[in-house]
Amino acid sequence: MIFLTRFDGSELVVNCDLILTIEKTPDTVITLTTGHRIMVRESVEEVVTRATTYRHRVLQGPGGPGLPTPLPPPEINDKKDA
Repeated sequence: MIFLTRFDGSELVVNCDLILTIEKTPDTVITLTTGHRIMVRESVEEVVTRATTYRHRVLQGPGGPGLPTPLPPPEINDKKDA
């Protein structure tokens, strides 16, 4: 999800997974897979940067840069004391 700004100044959040195309016409127009079109103040380059940054953070998962590294699972000892 990325934060963008409509031309009237209102802020909206767009699900990056739904972005089909981003056009410069000369305004930035985002077409979603749902068929909706959104015109925003941000440049095409800025929308792409925000979307790729978001996707990069998602793909890093837990323990990415700036987050603590998760502990490995404890070892299971199947040997029984005789």
